[in-house]
Amino acid sequence: MKDVRSHFVFNKSQRNGIFILVLIIVILQLLYFFGSRGTTLITSTDDLELAIFQKKIDSIKIARKAADTLRIFPFNPNFLTDYRGYTLGLTVEEIDRLHAYRAEDKWVNSAAEFQQVTKVHDTVLERISPYFRFPDWVTNSRPAITTRPVAVNEPRVVDKQDLNSASIEDLIEVRGIGETLAKRIVNYRNRIGGFIDDIQLKDIFGLNYETREEVQKYFTVKNAPGIELININTASVLQLSEVPYFNYELAREIINYRLLHDEISSFEELAKIKEFPSEKIDRIALYLTLK
Repeated sequence: MKDVRSHFVFNKSQRNGIFILVLIIVILQLLYFFGSRGTTLITSTDDLELAIFQKKIDSIKIARKAADTLRIFPFNPNFLTDYRGYTLGLTVEEIDRLHAYRAEDKWVNSAAEFQQVTKVHDTVLERISPYFRFPDWVTNSRPAITTRPVAVNEPRVVDKQDLNSASIEDLIEVRGIGETLAKRIVNYRNRIGGFIDDIQLKDIFGLNYETREEVQKYFTVKNAPGIELININTASVLQLSEVPYFNYELAREIINYRLLHDEISSFEELAKIKEFPSEKIDRIALYLTLK
């Protein structure tokens, strides 16, 4: 027992040496612990910054992909807005040229004329021109007027019938009108509550310019239905949705646009509204008033 205890008996210098050794070990352990923790913290911070940066890159990729696959709806380039022009790839200068041209009360009637006015690049024009939609009087040229001798017994004056009372059988008598087109005219007339103006024949699917002109030789609106014009600057969503050319969603878009711009000053301004049928403004105006 005495021999065992002799191993644990140290003099003063030995005890100091042991104490210093233990102290060094403790210090080294502390340095290792806090050093590794700091490295882990730095690594975690770097990982967080890297994750944020990667998220931004992913967002940019998604936005670019969405821009590359932007869906273009048919539109009349005469009513091109700044925002629409930007999304289609036009520069500020090109859009300004178009607006300056329109400010002179001039109209673009073809893709070639659009490029001549805006100076847009061929590649941009090639991409967007298939979606250009112009009024019927532009896309359908008027038939050539030819003169011919008038037969002695040929009537010179045609007493036009009321388009709102014409039957299917009456309409079939017109050259170019078959039973299908005649039914479409009557069905559409019944759906909108009667024609207000002859220009509403433009809304009949399959009725081209020449045939429409032929119909108007023998028929015209004589007894238009009595309607109360709707004030587009005060009407509610439900009132606007009653217009034959509007649905509830479009009526709500009109109300939202009106709230943002205080009021609507012209019917042409409606073309700035997303997915507004600008090619039908002449017929829509039959049901609306600005004051």
